[in-house]
Amino acid sequence: MKLWRVLSAFAAFAAAAVSSYAAEPADWLLDPSPYVASVDFNETSRELTLTNGLVARRVLLAPNAATVSLRNLATGEEFVRALAPEARVTLDGKEYPVGGLTGAPVANYWREEWAADAQAIPDAYRYERYEVGEIEERFPYKKRPEWLSRDLAWPPKGKRVSLFFAPPQTEDGKPLPAVEVRYEIYDGAPLLSKQLRLHGDGMPDGAETTLDTFVNEELKLVENYSNVEQAVSEIPYNIGVLSDYVYGGMDFSNLEKNVAFQLQVDPDYPTQVNYQRKTLCLLVCSPELGPSQIIKKGADFESNMIFEFLFDGSDRERRGLTRRRVMRVLAPWTAENPLMFHKLGSKPEDVRAAIEQCRETGFETLIMSFGSGFNLESADPNYRETYRKLSLEAKEAGVALGGYSLTASRGAGDPKDNVVNPKPRYGVCPCLQSVWGQNYLNTLKEFMGYAEFGIFENDGPYPGDFCESTDHPGHRGKEDSVWTQRRAQADLYRWCRAHGVYVNQPDSYFLDGGNKTGMGYRETNWSLPRAEQVVIERQNIYDGTWDKSASLGWMFVPLSQYHGGGAAATIEPLKDHLDHYDARFADLIGAGVQACWRGPRLYDSEETKAVVKKWVDFYKANRRALDSDIIHLRRATGRDWDGWLHVDPDPNATTRGLAFFYNPKTEPITRKIRVPLYYTGLTAKARVRLGDADLKLGEPFEIPIDAMGNAEIEITIPAEKYAWAVFEAAE
Repeated sequence: MKLWRVLSAFAAFAAAAVSSYAAEPADWLLDPSPYVASVDFNETSRELTLTNGLVARRVLLAPNAATVSLRNLATGEEFVRALAPEARVTLDGKEYPVGGLTGAPVANYWREEWAADAQAIPDAYRYERYEVGEIEERFPYKKRPEWLSRDLAWPPKGKRVSLFFAPPQTEDGKPLPAVEVRYEIYDGAPLLSKQLRLHGDGMPDGAETTLDTFVNEELKLVENYSNVEQAVSEIPYNIGVLSDYVYGGMDFSNLEKNVAFQLQVDPDYPTQVNYQRKTLCLLVCSPELGPSQIIKKGADFESNMIFEFLFDGSDRERRGLTRRRVMRVLAPWTAENPLMFHKLGSKPEDVRAAIEQCRETGFETLIMSFGSGFNLESADPNYRETYRKLSLEAKEAGVALGGYSLTASRGAGDPKDNVVNPKPRYGVCPCLQSVWGQNYLNTLKEFMGYAEFGIFENDGPYPGDFCESTDHPGHRGKEDSVWTQRRAQADLYRWCRAHGVYVNQPDSYFLDGGNKTGMGYRETNWSLPRAEQVVIERQNIYDGTWDKSASLGWMFVPLSQYHGGGAAATIEPLKDHLDHYDARFADLIGAGVQACWRGPRLYDSEETKAVVKKWVDFYKANRRALDSDIIHLRRATGRDWDGWLHVDPDPNATTRGLAFFYNPKTEPITRKIRVPLYYTGLTAKARVRLGDADLKLGEPFEIPIDAMGNAEIEITIPAEKYAWAVFEAAE
């Protein structure tokens, strides 16, 4: 087994790039370029293989199509325990498997020689042919290069393959739509996707069928544990799943339960070890409700997409790096990371003053925040014209202007346009497919488009409430209400993405165009004394960046009083608390994390402006490094130093590592710190420069890097301050 693969399973910072192993394949997290997607067909075995050198999925095509293997090529781990249909569709109340094979003697494992005796599932959709092509963009993306530290591909690079299935004969002779199962495999990551499409082109005029529900992925997983008594294990599977079907929360990484997928008991596995047969070893990808969509000639259907990625070990950091890389492949807009000022107040003179402060300091976006009085729902042409002029003035100053709107946890203009639901998530919620809901979404697009806004803060997006109304124009009843409302919310964000509008949203709509969600914090913490806020803020960042990249989550800095706490908790007046203001910038910019800096102003004196400008200039000068992945060094405890390391393994990057170290103590400390440099791609030695609290760098010196990728530096951190270090390739 490859050295780096062995080490990555047992140590966070393995060293593979030692000279004696120079011929070994690259660690894909350091160099993804060798791993290029391909689709291959073996005429003898009648198998189709999707692979990129990191992962391989093999689909047997005769006597019907079924996935016989999903394998991590780095570790050799197999994920398919037994065979399942390629998909399932329920049409007019009857379920039909799409592909699938039977005939295996047990469900504990699969052997290749069993394929010779495999049989097609009766009354299943029958495989006919396949097509291979390039990956297409899911929707248009207008990049904002000024907010990107690197140019990421869109659409992602890789291969697409479609399997086409003909419908079975029905007892009553009713025609059914054809089915396409579409796979994508991506360059440079152990990542595939799957989508189900139903085509009504072959149906007779006037014929229609209702797609009640579907399963677009069903994997009978190799168990990650075997226990007679206990059916639940804390050992995670080495497979991750994402979907662009999401709503109602910031947690996008829970495999056990999600609105689009979940682990279930396999009812066709009688020979498992668990006595009650409750081992969670069946991955089922299906919406919770519906979609209840009508298929007919000229009205096709596309399911949500399921994205599957494979981990090569249990190490938490490496698993997090995998998730972060996957998100950048699938949603490159999430790497945009502009500096954001949330302005309290929306009067034209106040907005102009804020634009000038952003111009003076280099802040890049200005949001008329919640509580500002701004109304993005206004259809008044004079009101819109006022903000169009302000938006154009902001553009001239290099600032993107935008505003806030609340979607859920409020009522519609007319109660009949609210969801008909006994228990809405927030107590009350408009139906996005009611008259009000459709007008609301159109109004947002019209206002932002006319005013040429560049940023949108959408609080409380559609949270997943069903609606039992039969009078709303956008859905027929309960069964299709979730699918259509979620699609309407997603269409808003896709519109934003196509028009270059940056989106803050507290739910995980990343794969439909959302940029950033909350990093994870408790709002009432901002009523604590200022000193406590600093340490807790670093805890929040440290905890929030295991699965999220720094650009994926926002933090929050209320400059004026918020949730109480009085003068001891409040930063305003800013000029009176410059050390604290500086410390908050050090926490956030040092992590590459942007905050919603919310208040009446960014500075209130020349000294205050100098603090803001110092940090903005530092971020822009080191943007690529600060936007790079975080390696977690030590969580803040308030007892000793804490910090993190940004890593960039690209050999063309000048800065390969940038670390920030924080001292919460009231006296200076000097520490020898082991810095894990494996993910910088540096080996043998590195050139280091130490930075001080004035953001100035000292003279460079060289340090050795051991065989595990670690180096040691000695650093002095001032009392209640920070120090930092830059790591470069040695000359």
